[in-house]
Amino acid sequence: MIAILGAGKMGEALLSGVLRAGRRPAELMATVRREERGALLRERYGVQIVTNVEAARTASTLVLAVKPQDMGTLLDEIAPHVPAGALVISMAAGITTSFVQERLPADLPVVRVMSNTPVLVDQAMSVISAGSHAGEEHLKMAEELLSPVGKVVRIPESLQDAATALSGSGPAYFYYLVEAMVDAGILLGMPRAAALELVIQSAVGAAVMLRDSGEHPVLLREAVTSPGGTTIAAIRELEKHGVRAAVLEAIEAARDRGRELAGG
Repeated sequence: MIAILGAGKMGEALLSGVLRAGRRPAELMATVRREERGALLRERYGVQIVTNVEAARTASTLVLAVKPQDMGTLLDEIAPHVPAGALVISMAAGITTSFVQERLPADLPVVRVMSNTPVLVDQAMSVISAGSHAGEEHLKMAEELLSPVGKVVRIPESLQDAATALSGSGPAYFYYLVEAMVDAGILLGMPRAAALELVIQSAVGAAVMLRDSGEHPVLLREAVTSPGGTTIAAIRELEKHGVRAAVLEAIEAARDRGRELAGG
């Protein structure tokens, strides 16, 4: 039995992905804050909606999907009820495995996960790290749970803040770039809808080529960049305005902010 505690957008996306991967609704339960939210999930997916305490008592895998600021309260509530041997998967940004372990019964295996919003379309990037009591079998269980909604990569927990800055926040950087490129299309006289379609398909095509070709991004960029052509003129302007340095500093700032949030 798998229980998703705090079935908001990310929790619901995981729930729906697990069901599409072949698990039966009877194998899943969820907890929610609001009764109407629970009724919606029950109607939509046919899963049990229970209290946090009931989920902790019943499920063999507990997925903690609440907001970081709510994690301490949740752990205090469920700690007396979690059975030995249960697997705890924490999806809250910035919350360390040691934070979870200290508030739960001794030696419980904890796996920390950072996923991003493309989980909603089964294209998530999930990075997982084992706590001090989690072994290979627990990481495999987490991978099995998360793989239906995207790609899963194992990293040391010391790199989780970096992963949050790169892939957790990553989609926002691409949306920001798309927004700027669409504005450029409008500046050049193109209707907004047409500019958006051109930019989105260019982004999708570039992403698929990056993923499937096996080529380094530098080589793919060079293949578009003809001597004395339009692309190199654009890249000169990007370099002149320090876009590469700005990206480095922006992602470093996101990493630093993640550490601040984790420290309370």
